[in-house]
Amino acid sequence: MSAKDRMANAQRFDDGAALAAQLAETVAADLNRAVTDRGAASLVVSGGRTPVPFFEALAACPLDWSRVTVTLADERWVPESDGSSNAALVREHLLRGPAAEATFVPLYDGSPDPDSGLAGCRDALTAVPSPLDVVILGMGGDGHTASLFPDTDFPDVDDPAPCCVGTAPSAPHARISLTPSRLLDSRRIILHITGLDKWGVLERACEQGPARALPIRLFLHQQRTPVDVFWSP
Repeated sequence: MSAKDRMANAQRFDDGAALAAQLAETVAADLNRAVTDRGAASLVVSGGRTPVPFFEALAACPLDWSRVTVTLADERWVPESDGSSNAALVREHLLRGPAAEATFVPLYDGSPDPDSGLAGCRDALTAVPSPLDVVILGMGGDGHTASLFPDTDFPDVDDPAPCCVGTAPSAPHARISLTPSRLLDSRRIILHITGLDKWGVLERACEQGPARALPIRLFLHQQRTPVDVFWSP
């Protein structure tokens, strides 16, 4: 499917609540199928405020969470006591109630910086069943996804490394990110975005152009892994 076809087939919702409910139902069905077929399931989620309603809806879905492993697409290099920690966000809004039985694999390990934490992150990710069952990506207004930012040095899709240091030019925290190849090693990717401005960025990203300018193009313009778009104003 081409990038423009993916956009044409995007699931559009009237509001964020309707989007979150349907996205949770869709992801839960995929995870339940994985548990039934293979005995285990893996889920990669993104941080920020946009996925919070989805996290809370997914946590309420009937699922054998003890067989699900959850990790992050990227993380700021901060402890969970920091308010900007994606891991803390996931624990608060997703890994609660029955969903607390899931195995959670954080990316931050307490090392002084992401460079010194790469080896630990790589080792931790071996605990996440592969191929990944579902990857939920977000997208910034600059076209970044995970911590793959425009005009920065990140691995290409042929680099087999599972994680890399993410460089956010205008952000205060160092970051670590799953690489494009690790994210694409999945059965399904869902791009979860809200707002008319993000729709405009998506339109531009669906045009041909360098992925270094709009990193989300790495996922929109490939045929290896199915990508679905869920959007609301």
